[in-house]
Amino acid sequence: MNSIANWITLVRIVLIPLFTILLINGAMEEALWVFLAAAVSDALDGFVARMFSQKTTLGSYLDPIADKLLLSTAFITLAILKQIPGWLTVVVISRDVIIIIGVAVLFLNQIRLEIQPSIISKMTTAFQVVVILVALSAVYIPWPAPVKTGIVYLTLALTIVSGLHYIYKGLRRLA
Repeated sequence: MNSIANWITLVRIVLIPLFTILLINGAMEEALWVFLAAAVSDALDGFVARMFSQKTTLGSYLDPIADKLLLSTAFITLAILKQIPGWLTVVVISRDVIIIIGVAVLFLNQIRLEIQPSIISKMTTAFQVVVILVALSAVYIPWPAPVKTGIVYLTLALTIVSGLHYIYKGLRRLA
């Protein structure tokens, strides 16, 4: 843990319970700022790791885990609070579970796997973050219904395409 980038990632993980508690208590404004801080820490830890040559094996595992924990927690909590559609949350979480199962299958078959997110996966993550930000920022911005609906359905489409892409890649590795 001698990497500043890893410490920044740990801070992001520690912010997750605070974020959740704020949401549960209806403190949407504060939750928005904590989520933004976590999102900035995600960009910051990657920047620090590259800029100061602090890429570590631990960081390569910890960073995506922190991202998934934050996004999953946000989706589940916001769905329970009826701030985002529950069905979108099911699709987002299902995609992640399918990816984890795929990684486990490859591992059990002793197939080497380099964890490298695809462009479609990065776009999916970006739009998932946008969905959360739109839901949280509604206390400041009265988003028109067509904008919110468009973002939700674009996120749905990207999540499905990304999931199918990972399934395709995994099946090719198994073949």
